[in-house]
Amino acid sequence: MTSTQPKASGARTAHPDHLGHVIFIAAAAAMGGFLFGYDSAVINGAVEAIRGRYDIGSAALAQVIAIALIGCAIGAATAGRIADRIGRIRCMQIASVLFTISAVGSALPFALWDLAFWRIIGGFAIGMASVIGPAYIAEVAPAAYRGRLGSFQQAAIVIGIAISQLVNWGILNAAGGDQRGKLMGLEAWQVMLGVMVIPAVLYGLLSFAIPESPRFLISAGRDARAREVLKEVEGEHIDLDARVAEIEHAMKSEHKSTFKDLLGGSFFFKPIVWVGIGLSVFQQFVGINVAFYYSSTLWQSVGVDPTQSFFYSFTTSIINIIGTVIAMIFVDRIGRRPLALIGSVGMAVGLALEAWAFSYDLVDGKLPATQGWVALVAAHVFVLFFALSWGVVVWVFLGEMFPNRIRAAALGVAASAQWIANWAITASFPSLADWNLSATYVIYTIFAALSIPFVLKYVKETKGKALEEMG
Repeated sequence: MTSTQPKASGARTAHPDHLGHVIFIAAAAAMGGFLFGYDSAVINGAVEAIRGRYDIGSAALAQVIAIALIGCAIGAATAGRIADRIGRIRCMQIASVLFTISAVGSALPFALWDLAFWRIIGGFAIGMASVIGPAYIAEVAPAAYRGRLGSFQQAAIVIGIAISQLVNWGILNAAGGDQRGKLMGLEAWQVMLGVMVIPAVLYGLLSFAIPESPRFLISAGRDARAREVLKEVEGEHIDLDARVAEIEHAMKSEHKSTFKDLLGGSFFFKPIVWVGIGLSVFQQFVGINVAFYYSSTLWQSVGVDPTQSFFYSFTTSIINIIGTVIAMIFVDRIGRRPLALIGSVGMAVGLALEAWAFSYDLVDGKLPATQGWVALVAAHVFVLFFALSWGVVVWVFLGEMFPNRIRAAALGVAASAQWIANWAITASFPSLADWNLSATYVIYTIFAALSIPFVLKYVKETKGKALEEMG
């Protein structure tokens, strides 16, 4: 699944006549990102309840939480090919149906294996959304606004995370602070997982309100409709015949990318593919999803009561949104690479402070007051710097950095690597935390620090470049 933008500078820099409409289209497509964030974080409210309901240890619990990420990797790896066959909009609709089925199944599991199965289904939908959203937005967005519109995906993800934490907190309070308390004939954690039906259905409805990608329409021989969409998103001023000809020429000059096209260089993949994989892996190996999958459990493990721990999870999500807004403002102004470097430094500091705070022994089941406050503030600092940098720029980079001839396959591999790395962190955290929580955060700190030389040496700026210029 690839995209193209005109080479003519006027088309790239002119203020679109219908920017409001383009923003709506991008926001609707990014609803998949909202579900991505919501589904990723909603399990945070159910972790301890699942442990108690099925009487399982940390290792088994981690596998149930992390198993969705296997589905994510498969969905991310296949979404591009599916979208090239049936279209971006149809892919969004399939993801909506899968999200809905997963929400219902997760809320009404018969057994632990049953819950795990529905989480895999939801994971597949998340993986699809993680690829389709950024690629679709890149294909419909005018180049001058592509970075900001592309960041809608991450903005939707963090809003989804925040809303899920807020809903979880509200449900927990309605259940009297007990994750297994009864609500509507179900345990509170089941209601938390089932609520995702609402945004899943909304995503499906919104997919009927936005146009298909001009690129896909042209590939399917629907040039007349492609002209209509181009007029909608790029304005009245453009030469439609020239734009269609440019897209057709770009498509004819490239071939359908396959896994084989990624091979080359000294280490199996082409260097640019390894850079994409590296960005994906570093984004996850700093431990960001520990903050969203396990934050309630983490705070409870150092003496915070359940209701307060849910509240801290919500405030972290608000910081996540603030950081994402900062990134959206600056991603097209100062560039992707500087933001990544700023974020790496800030994350390393925040993680190091958390590692220090968690190195102290608990007193009466709690961290000492100073260390407790340092841990809480540092956790918010870490999330802030992640959100204003790697949370946004990695998705923007992955949508822009690959040459047209390999973009679809390379994006799929990089996104799959991200989900596998996410799985590795998610599956290992409970056991690592049982072993040594402070040392676990030292590991995350090391990866944050290593990301700095990685960006300096291997990552090239993509700000202001047309997609055809990537090489």
